[in-house]
Amino acid sequence: MMRSIALLLFALTSQVQVEAFQMQMNMPGMVSKKVIVTGAAGRTGSIVFSLLNKDPRFDAVGLVRSEASAKKLIAKTYCNLEEIVVSDVTQMEFEKEAENPHPWPYALDGAEAMVICTSAVPQISKVSIIKAMLKIPMNILSPKKKAINFRDLQFKYKPGQYPEMVDYVGQKKQIDLAKKMGVKHVVLVSSMGGLDKNNFLNQIGKDKNGEGHGDILIWKRKAERYLCLSGLQYTILHPGGLIDPPSTSKTMELILDVDDKLMQNEKKSIARTDVANLCIAALTESGGQSVSFDCIGRQLDEGEESVSSAEETLKAFLKEGKTCDYALGPKGM
Repeated sequence: MMRSIALLLFALTSQVQVEAFQMQMNMPGMVSKKVIVTGAAGRTGSIVFSLLNKDPRFDAVGLVRSEASAKKLIAKTYCNLEEIVVSDVTQMEFEKEAENPHPWPYALDGAEAMVICTSAVPQISKVSIIKAMLKIPMNILSPKKKAINFRDLQFKYKPGQYPEMVDYVGQKKQIDLAKKMGVKHVVLVSSMGGLDKNNFLNQIGKDKNGEGHGDILIWKRKAERYLCLSGLQYTILHPGGLIDPPSTSKTMELILDVDDKLMQNEKKSIARTDVANLCIAALTESGGQSVSFDCIGRQLDEGEESVSSAEETLKAFLKEGKTCDYALGPKGM
């Protein structure tokens, strides 16, 4: 009798251990949703990928453009090489289906969702740094001036990595890829401020005459509209200024709204980790509902209680039925 009980306990313990191991390693046999993360080596994309990779509900695949980006992602997240796909989506030709009916890597097949985290990233002009430093002695002598006027610093995009190419053409290609592959849900990380054509972010990449490769928010909004008309389920996030605090889960409250209303707030930043958590929440809480919203974090006052999770916040917002109105904004946006 005691021997039978011991064998039963051993069998039950072994089964629990196997199930726990499968949960930890996300092994085959477990029902999980395959999710492609584009721009996975970026500052926000790598957090999204890392969270998905640790979550047994998901089978994450990081899509990057180059081997250098793949190495960067491995160094950031300690993921396995087989969890990364190196491919340039912009070079895929979907129009020549007869010649190449499968232009994407087979490792992407079976994905149910895609999280788009790509974005043009400006580089600071070294010449503008030198000019700003040369002004320091004169600025110090003036009590009304700061030693360095950061508005004197200029930014530009690398050739071929302009907002039009990355945030519009590139994102359109990713949306087309999602449709071709049968992906059901696309989560797009965009930016707040898209209704203001004169937003300072649109000036980056332009010269004093307004010429050059800028208008990043305009190109982002055009890509958003393309996604809205694609027929795919979508969740579009418009984060405020992205920050990188160590942890904000206990000190920041997530606030969601639409149509740049949050731009009126004095503080309108949000942690990248919170944006990533909202992306995960979109994959679990959307329930087939498409939505576009703005998001920021609010610092809790001393004594305030803990705040709702990203899942709870998004679920409550979805019940309100609000979404961004793409009929708003200046013509051409």
